[in-house]
Amino acid sequence: MMGELTGRTVLVTGAGRGIGRAEALYLAASGANVVVNDPGVDIDGHGGDEKVAATVVDEIRARGGQAVADTGSVADWADAQRMIELAVTAFGDLHAVVNNAAIEVNKGLERLTEAEFDDVIAVKLKGTFALSRWAAAYWRGRVADGTRTDRAIVNTASGSGLLNPLPTQTNYASANAGVAAMTTVHALELRRLGVRVNCISPSMVRTRLTNPVPGMDQAVLDGELDPKDPSVVAPLVAYLVSEDCPLTGQVLSVRGGSIQVNHGWSRGAQVNKEGQLWTVPELAETLAAMQLEDPFDRLATALGGALGIHGRDEFETMINAELDKN
Repeated sequence: MMGELTGRTVLVTGAGRGIGRAEALYLAASGANVVVNDPGVDIDGHGGDEKVAATVVDEIRARGGQAVADTGSVADWADAQRMIELAVTAFGDLHAVVNNAAIEVNKGLERLTEAEFDDVIAVKLKGTFALSRWAAAYWRGRVADGTRTDRAIVNTASGSGLLNPLPTQTNYASANAGVAAMTTVHALELRRLGVRVNCISPSMVRTRLTNPVPGMDQAVLDGELDPKDPSVVAPLVAYLVSEDCPLTGQVLSVRGGSIQVNHGWSRGAQVNKEGQLWTVPELAETLAAMQLEDPFDRLATALGGALGIHGRDEFETMINAELDKN
């Protein structure tokens, strides 16, 4: 592992804690120069603590790595531009951006405020766009100057939005689905500049955002891999930002030691009526006869076992109780 990213500069957002911190430490240990971005805010985006990013930088430097701290907000257009400029000023170039920053405000739809919706979308979706936009502008300028080399963007989504949109996460699920869609668009657009764009989707990883989930604190035996530790995500990110990686336009789920390719929305069963409009009674009869998946069945299958719940009705009861509580 050591040295495989030597000479490459990587900007990681939300790198002060959890998955972002694990990524920053791993990248630096692999030889990369790392810009550690984190304003040190609370889970809901309020507050701020400059020491959060600085602490990770100190860890990297103590291990012989190269890093600088940044405390700007990815949701701020000017801050996003300054992050790119900081990377270039500190290390001479920028080779990759890892868009990891996120906040959460979990509430049922009828209780979610406009500000709570906007704030989560701003950090996760707009923040991913802002960093990618300014990085792409910088890389386009480098190509225009005759300098073309491998560049990479790694976005971060979640199963909430891609596979199992969770109740209470209207804002977070929507933002993550948007990040996955953005990944594909940017992979197509930026190939001409030598830029690869991929997306990771961590699942059941222990962070500030997931600590309240039942089972997250489950211990493992000494010497065994902890599948919920944030470090399980880092090797994939290091590969995706490495110069020899050929992948682009991929959305990859990560759960413990498992990595799975996602294909997004795909076409399912189909009914046809050529040459005429459907009538409402025809649709009522035809669509009702199709095998359509209930979203509660999907959630119970995907998450029930991990939460110690093994029945669809029990799962729906738990979700509804949570919604009524928030």
